Amino acid sequence: MSVHCGCGCEGGAPKIIFCCAGAADIGATAYGAARKLTEEGYGSLACLALVGAGSEGLILSARFAGKVLAMDGCPLDCTRKMLEKAGIENFEHFRLTDVGMKKGECPPTEENIEKAAAEGRTLLAAGK
Repeated sequence: MSVHCGCGCEGGAPKIIFCCAGAADIGATAYGAARKLTEEGYGSLACLALVGAGSEGLILSARFAGKVLAMDGCPLDCTRKMLEKAGIENFEHFRLTDVGMKKGECPPTEENIEKAAAEGRTLLAAGK
């Protein structure tokens, strides 16, 4: 019997989602998508601020996770840069602007959140 814990691990190492939650609309959309992916069981949303604060436990967990998804809203790539600065290198990176969303024109509507979540699902499912 398979146990489903909701972290996206399918019995292996957990999948962790880090996300931009910036003040711009596109950051709110990215964060909405990350929460949706977590609610659907694709992985566990983790606190990016804790990475920036140097939380050794979270950084170690991310280094040994089954998969890490870094979601950024815009090309400033704050999530990617923060993970790299913490020495977390093995992650999939996704930027909402790469799928046609534009900062200042991307409110966190269900449609926009689903568009971002769809890309996240693909990246989290790849190479299980």
